[in-house]
Amino acid sequence: MSDLTNKIHAKAEEYYDYMVQTRRHLHKNPEISFKEFDTTDYILHELKKIGIETERPMETGCIGIIEGGIESDRIIALRADIDALPMSEEGESKSVFISEREGAAHCCGHDFHTSNLLGAANILMDLKEHIPGKVVLIFQAGEEKLPGGGRLLTESGFLQNLGVQKIFGMHTNPNFAPGEVAVKPGAFMACTVEFEVEIQGKGGHAAAPHTAVDPIVIAAQVIQQFQTIVSRSLDPTEPAVITVGKIEAGSAHNIIPEKASLIGTVRAFSMETARFIKERMDAVLAGVTAAAGAGYSFTFDEGYPAVVNNEKTTEQFLKAAGIFMDEDRIKHLKKPIMAGEDFAFYQQQFPGTFFFLGTGSDDTDSKWSWHHPRYNVDERAFKTGAAVMASLALTE
Repeated sequence: MSDLTNKIHAKAEEYYDYMVQTRRHLHKNPEISFKEFDTTDYILHELKKIGIETERPMETGCIGIIEGGIESDRIIALRADIDALPMSEEGESKSVFISEREGAAHCCGHDFHTSNLLGAANILMDLKEHIPGKVVLIFQAGEEKLPGGGRLLTESGFLQNLGVQKIFGMHTNPNFAPGEVAVKPGAFMACTVEFEVEIQGKGGHAAAPHTAVDPIVIAAQVIQQFQTIVSRSLDPTEPAVITVGKIEAGSAHNIIPEKASLIGTVRAFSMETARFIKERMDAVLAGVTAAAGAGYSFTFDEGYPAVVNNEKTTEQFLKAAGIFMDEDRIKHLKKPIMAGEDFAFYQQQFPGTFFFLGTGSDDTDSKWSWHHPRYNVDERAFKTGAAVMASLALTE
């Protein structure tokens, strides 16, 4: 290891307790998308405390700017998302720092992302004389809610005006162990869509269904038909998912309701595929409801594009990661995953790479899936995450 590498590694150890304490504070005080006012104030305080210039281009979320000690026109951005999910959590492993705010929980890892980037910020300030050019630290609001804070920030032109040239981001991943990272060039995560359907039937008595038009039966047929779109209308080599996540209808045992509603998501790796799925869903709705004598409404909200990792920035990431870990700790993914991320909006403007940081272990009960109420992270991953993030800013 070089002298600089040893310093980065030592600093990651030095700030480990700080990152753990920060993460636990944020975990106890989660705020949902675009409501992260206290979280933003906390981050701004932490950045200003160590002398980092700050900006607040949106109502929530903020930017830190570090001027390096080596004269260069290089401007690199590091991004963390700061919002929590609108849900409750559970789990004995989190009992000492479980959410104290009803209906909000960091069961997504964003508390870790924020704390990890604050740790990297401290490392970078201590090693400021080694930084070529500028480092832009993005603490982004609203990743979990459309239209996505990443989209709003990139559309504002703020980062472009700063002259950002490339960007890196990460996400915790319970499928890998602390000390491991995972990445692949090219398609990495799917584009995401949210849809809503309302079936408009005719209410009546449950004992006389022939006098009504039952929207629940129609909804069941629609859901079944939606599943044939991927299996029978798409090229089998084209990955896609249609999931209905919520059904709502009815109020009593013996009443056929007027309406039934469905909401869900579509995942694919191109908006062209997503839009084809939209056409097929609309055709299914038109056919099934017409056959039953019902009506429908359908909205299809195009969300996040696919996360597509740039070849050159992925090479830089692999180089930075290779400084700190053996090759067998760097996982080269063969296939992308169907989860989505608004980091994709940055990649439409700047070359960038998004990677996974392993945070799953049995002894910390941290192998639960993202968005599960028991989701947790193995905090030992900070030592790898903060070191790699800092290294990306310190090395070419």
